[in-house]
Amino acid sequence: MKAIWNNQVLADSDDTLVVEGNHYFPPSSLNRDYLSASEMRSTCHWKGEACYFTITVDEQQNEDAAWYYPSPSPAAANIKDYVAFWKGVELKE
Repeated sequence: MKAIWNNQVLADSDDTLVVEGNHYFPPSSLNRDYLSASEMRSTCHWKGEACYFTITVDEQQNEDAAWYYPSPSPAAANIKDYVAFWKGVELKE
């Protein structure tokens, strides 16, 4: 599975975890050159607090377009630090 935005591969992995229809990519699969920490936070009733990344490719930004759980609840421990994408990020097999 690949996560692509603005013709750049943000993540590439054969080992994504699918939770609630979202592919979560392992941290080692990320191209961190395109990701920067965001101040955005949200809370999932069963996974815990999510943190976000803003994606920047060729000086174009996609605010808060990736999220992860740095300290998930025990029920979601398997996705700790795995990253999911939205806001127009394409997922391709």
